[in-house]
Amino acid sequence: MKKKIFILKNSIFKDHRGYYWTTWTEKTFKKLKFNHDKFSISKRNVLRGFHCDSKSWKLVTCVYGKLVLAVVNVNKKDKNYLQSKKFILDYKKPKSILIPPTYANAHLCISNICIFHYKWSYKGKYPDIKNQKSFKWDDPKFKIKWGIKKPIISSRDKNSIYLK
Repeated sequence: MKKKIFILKNSIFKDHRGYYWTTWTEKTFKKLKFNHDKFSISKRNVLRGFHCDSKSWKLVTCVYGKLVLAVVNVNKKDKNYLQSKKFILDYKKPKSILIPPTYANAHLCISNICIFHYKWSYKGKYPDIKNQKSFKWDDPKFKIKWGIKKPIISSRDKNSIYLK
């Protein structure tokens, strides 16, 4: 599968009870075997990331709230090195973003609460924190304008590095 970012506009059904949508079907990504799901729940001004590894594809969706997602290619061997994209993900206008390996991603909660879903595809063992790279949320090489000066971040993100 080509290593590029894919945007999926999810089909949505809305009525007096609420919303219903599909994030993916097996035929959408025949070559990816999803084998791990995670959720993060954040309050306003929480910024998570930039994190990545060399083997994981991540299909990400905001299932509640509204957030800013930023994705940056950190593969120095790729012609698209340091190219970035920024998205607004909102559960009322559902879409999913497929992030390839070596693309670092981060997200900032801009509503009171955000629930963010990661659907992971990788071969072998899960690439846990020790097998991931973490970069500073405000790395000037990424050229991401978050619109916030002091986000709430984890100790992992406080101790992450600027790209060399």
